[in-house]
Amino acid sequence: MTTVLDRIRELGFSLPTPPKPVATYVPTIFCGNILITSGQIPIVDGELKYKGSVPNAQPIEAAITAAEICGLNALAVAGEALEGDLERISRVVQLRVYVASDPGFTDQSLVANGVSDMMVAIFGESGRHVRVALGSIGLPLGATVEVEAAFEIKDK
Repeated sequence: MTTVLDRIRELGFSLPTPPKPVATYVPTIFCGNILITSGQIPIVDGELKYKGSVPNAQPIEAAITAAEICGLNALAVAGEALEGDLERISRVVQLRVYVASDPGFTDQSLVANGVSDMMVAIFGESGRHVRVALGSIGLPLGATVEVEAAFEIKDK
């Protein structure tokens, strides 16, 4: 049986070390059987990889990659909350994707497709979710993208 981690690797990704909060908040919280992540930015090994707005500072393609990294970070903090058992995720419920956008930029949905497509590739039909893609004049630490996720969780 193929596991979530297997599918992540098959897609050419790896699950990162869960990023630590950069301010006064917790990385995840349970609300019943829903696990909600705090917003995740494209941090890899403690370093912000994509900074600045789209399309002037970052092209759309780079922002899409940033969204994927944010999604992997969301899975990493979810995995930490689930004591490493990502198999307990039964569905991706919602993604909120924030894109640092230059005035007039209207392709936030294309950027958000990076993380949405990745979740569907990992979880199949259970990865289909509701979503919002928002433009912002700025994001924490100057990040290009921020992603918040909500996952439905199976009991142990």
